[in-house]
Amino acid sequence: MKDMRLPQGYKPLLSIYETQRAIDLGNRLFADKLAGALRLHRVSAPLFVAVSSGMNDDLNGVERAVAFDINGVESDAAVVHSLAKWKRFALKRYQFHAGEGLYTNMNAIRRDEDLDSLHSAYVDQWDWEKIITREERNVDFLKKTVSSIVGALFETQSFLRTVFPQLNVLPQVSTDVAFITAQELEDLFPGLTPKEREDAYVKDHPTTFLMGIGGKLKSGKPHDGRAPDYDDWDLNGDLLVWDSVGRRSFELSSMGIRVDEESLERQLKLAGCEERRALPFHRMLLNGELPLTMGGGIGQSRVSMLLLGKAHIGEVQSSLWDEANIAAAEAAGITLL
Repeated sequence: MKDMRLPQGYKPLLSIYETQRAIDLGNRLFADKLAGALRLHRVSAPLFVAVSSGMNDDLNGVERAVAFDINGVESDAAVVHSLAKWKRFALKRYQFHAGEGLYTNMNAIRRDEDLDSLHSAYVDQWDWEKIITREERNVDFLKKTVSSIVGALFETQSFLRTVFPQLNVLPQVSTDVAFITAQELEDLFPGLTPKEREDAYVKDHPTTFLMGIGGKLKSGKPHDGRAPDYDDWDLNGDLLVWDSVGRRSFELSSMGIRVDEESLERQLKLAGCEERRALPFHRMLLNGELPLTMGGGIGQSRVSMLLLGKAHIGEVQSSLWDEANIAAAEAAGITLL
């Protein structure tokens, strides 16, 4: 659903030149803080993978990947949607150990995205993954990790505010994370849509982690779609923040503890995707050949929007836009990169 809301009377706090400097500084700072907090090491990552590998991610389960052939290569290639499965395979291949992990600067194309002030066809995010023990596959460990990520975000914002004092008019990132399940949220606001529920709750809880996304709720519908073969739907969630400029909530990160053998079998059956069991990645996981992991993606442009007080994602990244977005931005006096 398109979110074309642009605030009336909006004036950017930074010039285009200052914005580029702040994006660069913020990205470098946050990557360092994140890596330190979660014990991550940066690695290079693919822009595309073989279609036949089963390594690409379906996100909500319906998005079409951009696919193409490569001269001399037997399998067609597909531009990644995210790197959730690839990262897990890489942790094994690169011989990482429990308690440490990797992160990448991931770029992708999401051709089916509904373009609006928060959503672009171009994706830029920190994709991270770390090896955990079976004893750490629990909600408490998930919550602890979320708090560490929020702490890294807070420290990044604090430094940016010293370099660019104009940013001090924005609210500070709250490190008091509100944890709530998708079912609890539906129980609180049964008459609202999932997005309306998020806005209603996050307005009063400006840093929220919404847990348990993918499975059906009491209403018979999931809060949001999740592919069945990367997150464990009982141990995942979205990190949501309150956007004081746009007066709305938005997602900074989708993350979670990944499926093990049992949860993969269960979720493939629930999703009607049991044929995926035959794909190479899935066979390795079901045979116990891949490490237990947790991970997620953190939107670089979303972080920049939040910390720099931007109204449209096109102010912090270069992409292609439809006429509706171009017209709305021009009417609001917003320059899209």
